[in-house]
Amino acid sequence: MGKRKEAEDCSSVHSGISFRHRTERSLSLNMKKRVVIDAGHGGTRDPGAVYFGRQEKDDALRLALAVGSLLEDRGFEVVYTRVSDVYDTPYEKAQMGNNAEADYFVSIHRNAAGVPENASGIMTLVYADEGFRGILAREINEELKKTGFQDLGVVERPGLVVLRRTQMPAVLVEAGFIDNPEDNRLFDEKFEEIAEAIAAGIEKAAARDEREKPPVYYMVQTGAYRMRALAEQQLIQLQSQGYPAYLVYEDGYYKVRVGAFRNLDYAAALEAELRDHGYATMIVRDYSTEDKKKMESSM
Repeated sequence: MGKRKEAEDCSSVHSGISFRHRTERSLSLNMKKRVVIDAGHGGTRDPGAVYFGRQEKDDALRLALAVGSLLEDRGFEVVYTRVSDVYDTPYEKAQMGNNAEADYFVSIHRNAAGVPENASGIMTLVYADEGFRGILAREINEELKKTGFQDLGVVERPGLVVLRRTQMPAVLVEAGFIDNPEDNRLFDEKFEEIAEAIAAGIEKAAARDEREKPPVYYMVQTGAYRMRALAEQQLIQLQSQGYPAYLVYEDGYYKVRVGAFRNLDYAAALEAELRDHGYATMIVRDYSTEDKKKMESSM
């Protein structure tokens, strides 16, 4: 067990606050991913593809709401670009995702061919099939093809605004061709399976994202000294007050830090408490592996 883990597990009874309880809660809260679910098209201005009165905007909204509900049941935070028949431009939808500071953006559509009944299948579009956005697209597409649709694969479409203008991994799901009666039959009969497939693909991708991305920790720094003796003096003072303090040697300074939280709110609460007790504080962030080595080598 590294020094950071020890620091996280330390419990402070100072002011009656248990930082062990705070930290354990923050670990679970930080795992929640925020997903923007975009129902394609919308409003009288943009019905999307239309086939014998069936409008893409309606199918997209129905499926988007179903996928969002399933994700919420799985613990995701879901932001919708629309929940009713309204119109926003693709630029505005991309900006909604950026403003929400979402982790992922998933746009739901139905496809259409130039000639009705001439094409069939599901596909997932992505700006470029690389990095995590490629992983997200492939995980969704792998699940979707299990529902019985012909698999048209992951396709790069760098010209689409919602894929180009979003600042997070973004994909666009084409859930069958609306101008193909067989695809419409599958869409209607297997609607719940399709929604489940998209949600499962997002969940699988998010699990991979969590495993492969080093966790970020937030720490409260109370001092930085050229002389180790001065840093140790503050360290001893903090520890005598019940705070889980430790030293980090970095950039020629001995830095005194307290706590290591996965949730910024808990670091902010600790910072406020330390300031109330006269410490000059700042919150610093670091990825776990590198900073953990620094802590272990400085103790």
